[in-house]
Amino acid sequence: MIDLHYWTTPNGHKIVMYLEETGTPYKIVPVDLTKGEQQQPDFLRIAPNNKIPAIVDHEPKSGTTPVSVFESGAILLYLAEKTGKLLSPDLQARFDALQWVFWQVGGLGPMAGQLVNYKRSEFKNEHAIERFSNETGRLYSVMNRRLEKTEYLGGAEFSIADIAAYPWAAPYNLFEMDPDQFPHVERWLDAVGQRPATLKAYTVAKQYNSNAVQPPAPRKKVSG
Repeated sequence: MIDLHYWTTPNGHKIVMYLEETGTPYKIVPVDLTKGEQQQPDFLRIAPNNKIPAIVDHEPKSGTTPVSVFESGAILLYLAEKTGKLLSPDLQARFDALQWVFWQVGGLGPMAGQLVNYKRSEFKNEHAIERFSNETGRLYSVMNRRLEKTEYLGGAEFSIADIAAYPWAAPYNLFEMDPDQFPHVERWLDAVGQRPATLKAYTVAKQYNSNAVQPPAPRKKVSG
């Protein structure tokens, strides 16, 4: 059994998506960020960076001592190693996926997160908004070029790369990104967004937080 210390953020969605995709048994331990529960000593023991998500695996592959992991990218890699699912054993395919996981955790997540932070701040900083908006747009363009060539971010098969990126790319309306500029990203968002595990992840989010952001509904395409 996996204990998932969770709240309804993009990084939280990632882990629910993976666990649901693979049918891995888990139990959610809510960590309400609005109440500062991420600062509690019990949580800090498994997540010293006081950020969700974090997991405790009570049935690790080797040994009987529970294993704890924090940071969403590391958790996805751990779970892929544990289950043998959604990360190819082939060296090239494996790193095709992993490089996009690292791209997300080092780029799309931080840039888009900062953009929303500055957009919502009562202290407007137009330079910061422009800077993070431009960088988020650049990253969407990177995704779009990749997805013009491949079905999924990691290649031909759905993988942890798609799980990592989807929750950060889906709320493009929050970032004021125009989906018409990124048609291949939109195609990919529609496909990943309709997967049962993705739908379940956002249903779970609503159960814990009625204000949890949901992805925009697929747009109706106008036929020519």
